[in-house]
Amino acid sequence: MGEYVLRSIGAVESPLTDPSEAPRQGDEGAPDAWLVFEPAVREGLRDLGPGTEVLLFTWLDRADRDVLTVHPRGDVTRPESGVFSTRSPHRPNPVGLHRIQIVAVDGLRMRVRDLEALDGTPIVDIKPVLEPISDR
Repeated sequence: MGEYVLRSIGAVESPLTDPSEAPRQGDEGAPDAWLVFEPAVREGLRDLGPGTEVLLFTWLDRADRDVLTVHPRGDVTRPESGVFSTRSPHRPNPVGLHRIQIVAVDGLRMRVRDLEALDGTPIVDIKPVLEPISDR
């Protein structure tokens, strides 16, 4: 099938450093965090501002890439499920998907809310959240 190369365009700065203490989802009490982007992508960020909802794609660099089944939410009382039917970070290609809101922009830094990613997590991409086609 082949391999593909992803380039990091930045990294997460967050008080979250221990996976066991991080919320499972951003809306479960994640603290505000900063996205710090590489200078090479500055022009691509220029239209993003406070209040914008975005989808942030990260590379979950501490994930176990050999895992194919998990107990959902780490709850061993629940039956195992295939990772592709869960939001587990442990999976063959550990791409993180986070729906977040931009709170502030300071040059190449964006303060965001609802991000459960750990400090140092590489950023792969960022895209705006689109409204339904019927609303356009």
